[in-house]
Amino acid sequence: MSSSYDYIIVGAGSAGCVIANRLSANPDIRVLILEAGGKDNNPWIHIPVGYFKTLHNPKTDWCYKTQNEAELEGRSLDWPRGKGLGGSSSINGLLYVRGQKEDYDSWAQAGNSGWSYDDVLPLFKRSESYELGSSDLHGADGGLAVSKIRAKSKISEAFIQSAVEMGVPYTDDYNGEDQEGVSYFDQTAYKGLRCSSAKAFLKPARNRANLDIQTHAHITGLVFDKTDAKKVIGVSYDHKGRNHQAMINDGGEVILSAGAIGSPQILELSGIGRGDILQKAGVAPRHELAGVGEALQDHLQIRLVFETNVPTLNDMINSPIGKLSIGLQYALFRGGPMSLGASQVAIFAKSMKSLETPDIQFHFQPLSADKPGLVMHPFSGFTSSVCQLRPESRGHIHITSSDAYEHPKINANYLTATADQLCAIRAVRFAREMTQMPSLKPFVVREHTVCGDMSSDQDMLDVARRYAQTIYHPTSTCRMGNDATAVVDPQLRVHGIANLRVADASIMPSIVSGNTNAPAIMIGEKAADMVLAARGA
Repeated sequence: MSSSYDYIIVGAGSAGCVIANRLSANPDIRVLILEAGGKDNNPWIHIPVGYFKTLHNPKTDWCYKTQNEAELEGRSLDWPRGKGLGGSSSINGLLYVRGQKEDYDSWAQAGNSGWSYDDVLPLFKRSESYELGSSDLHGADGGLAVSKIRAKSKISEAFIQSAVEMGVPYTDDYNGEDQEGVSYFDQTAYKGLRCSSAKAFLKPARNRANLDIQTHAHITGLVFDKTDAKKVIGVSYDHKGRNHQAMINDGGEVILSAGAIGSPQILELSGIGRGDILQKAGVAPRHELAGVGEALQDHLQIRLVFETNVPTLNDMINSPIGKLSIGLQYALFRGGPMSLGASQVAIFAKSMKSLETPDIQFHFQPLSADKPGLVMHPFSGFTSSVCQLRPESRGHIHITSSDAYEHPKINANYLTATADQLCAIRAVRFAREMTQMPSLKPFVVREHTVCGDMSSDQDMLDVARRYAQTIYHPTSTCRMGNDATAVVDPQLRVHGIANLRVADASIMPSIVSGNTNAPAIMIGEKAADMVLAARGA
């Protein structure tokens, strides 16, 4: 460990690992990356289906929970977030989704110059190692392995055909110019093994003499210059019960990449945020920044389950012989169900024909359980999970104590916007109509997730309220922009604080139309470019 660094990165997750790689590529730049979790040496991290073992495991998952959600029948939802090298990319469902072109163009149109689709596409390509090779839309030389799902089933093929019969076009690439369509998911895996951000970016750089990696480093706050209360000069962290400080050199920076929960928490613990919130938590306000922890957005997935008359993975997982078969397929060939990400089939569709772009996304799984990571249902079944891509509901995340180990309070405020409720109704109706299509109907025995007689809009909304879960995409709690409630500027610099940036999913002005891991990695690429440009390197 050095006595000081040019850059200190807080959080070795999706974005942080990228930044550490890019900055330390210059041997004249000293970099420290601090991770509150441990190393990624749990074998279940590297097996694609291992998320069944790493979710809800306090060694690999922060195990956050929301407050009771008023519009979800007062339920509190589990909010898994990755804890350890790779962050959430080490425990997620491996699904590679960039979002819509329009997402990024809207960021730029709101005043965030440099964030349009044309600006960020080269960054997606740079990070990617696409198994089909390079093209105008894909890269083949990056560290992040992106591959096609190979394990298919009769029920997944029927699901795809039913979407086509609903008017959804088949697509070879939902990450292309037009997202609309149905296809198998791309996943961040290579030869049957997970490719986390740590494996893609941190592992190749870990032996560089100018890069230090410190695990089990729980951040307790930022360190400020004694003569300038708004100038960051380092970070304070707890390592195995002992307090430490890491400092930056003149001209250096601290980069928070702790995620949509961790980054606003660290800011608030350091006195940056809403004064009233900080005072209630026992933290002395240092810098009023009203947007910290606000503007939270997440995708809410409505998990509809259907019983089938053909075997699904439920049957294999619930059978000792089936489990043995699954294990052998993976051990011998790195194939079969254990090589799959969280979902097989993706659908990006319009719940109303009048829409210009898709507003709902399906995650199809040839299995079913009450919640992801739990025991499979005792019957043959599949899950047709559908989420609204651009929710209007906004929540917030705030500390309630000065104790850095105490989880902040999460209020997602799901379905509080009328537009979100209407979209949920259309989404459930769309999913149910799919099961009546010629390709899928012969396999469906009954609908497992129902409310009432399922004939009214209210029944559809009640299903969402009773059965919906997070799909693990929290964003926007350190929102980028130039208005009074923005936390960072388009260069990701925290407004009003020197030497401090945020670079993770928390900076999204609005949530992207799809899964958030690939965009978070892109944000890491963008942040690294900005830091190097400011340094003149």
